[in-house]
Amino acid sequence: MSSSGHTPPKGVQQVGQRAVRWIEEGRAGAGFTDVGRRRAHQLADGEDLDDADVKKMQVYFARHRVDKDAKGFKRGSEGFPSPGRVAWDAWGGDAGERWVRGIDV
Repeated sequence: MSSSGHTPPKGVQQVGQRAVRWIEEGRAGAGFTDVGRRRAHQLADGEDLDDADVKKMQVYFARHRVDKDAKGFKRGSEGFPSPGRVAWDAWGGDAGERWVRGIDV
């Protein structure tokens, strides 16, 4: 952690970069939010996140874990990447979930 926040690890940055590409390709779907878009860019750029952002990520992952069972979520499945997968990766994906789980905010 830097003095100004929590720096996303390289793996989280890479997931964010992939999400940004998918968003730019129009794969995020109509319900994708500006908050998700901003989070993807923050992570992709390796920006430090404050405690409030980390808490939002923790809440996101807890609420959206069930999305992992949806069609098109897993690589190689029909419809990949689904809008849910794009959103999951915009918040850091599995790497992001592991990262924020270990932060006490």
